[in-house]
Amino acid sequence: MDSYLVPAGYGEAEFVEKRSRFIGQLWRVETEEDARRKIDGVRKRYHDARHHCWCYVLREGNVLRYGDDGEPQGTAGQPMLNVFLKEEVTNAVCVVTRYFGGILLGAGGLTRAYGGTAKLALDAAGISQMRLWTLLAVPCGYPLYERMRLLIEKSGGVIQDADFGTDVLLSVLLPAEDAAAFQEKVTELSAGSIKTLVEGQRFQPGPV
Repeated sequence: MDSYLVPAGYGEAEFVEKRSRFIGQLWRVETEEDARRKIDGVRKRYHDARHHCWCYVLREGNVLRYGDDGEPQGTAGQPMLNVFLKEEVTNAVCVVTRYFGGILLGAGGLTRAYGGTAKLALDAAGISQMRLWTLLAVPCGYPLYERMRLLIEKSGGVIQDADFGTDVLLSVLLPAEDAAAFQEKVTELSAGSIKTLVEGQRFQPGPV
């Protein structure tokens, strides 16, 4: 399966320019229906705001959509969309709500404000990589625990759970293509005393 970048979660950020308040919100979505529901929800939540500009990008069907919601054409939705195209992030919907502060910002000011707020919302959400992961059970004695933790980190893995009993039992997610090499390194580290167990595979978001 191909890997691709998505928002790690929900992100929200605010930006103020010449008394205009911009509120950016971002979600990971899978369909246009999901995206439209998020946009409608923002309109209801901030029903007294003047503008709710939006964009979304979906991997399935290569869907790209945006709306300026009354702002001058090309000054809101497109700069927001450009943020996600530049960062190569997909399956995302972003809405930037504007409370007008009484001072006109001009086309350049609007472009910077909307694009900048979308980027702040993306930064707040973080970015994950959708890819195939292998789930491993890794038993480990306490003397080797710190070295094992560093090996997992260096191999691009994530410790999902740790059971600290007589020994340590780690539940580890590793990029599928790196799992075999990791198992060999565990054998070297433990002089063959540790046997890892593959418990399955998952296609899900994880660290970039």
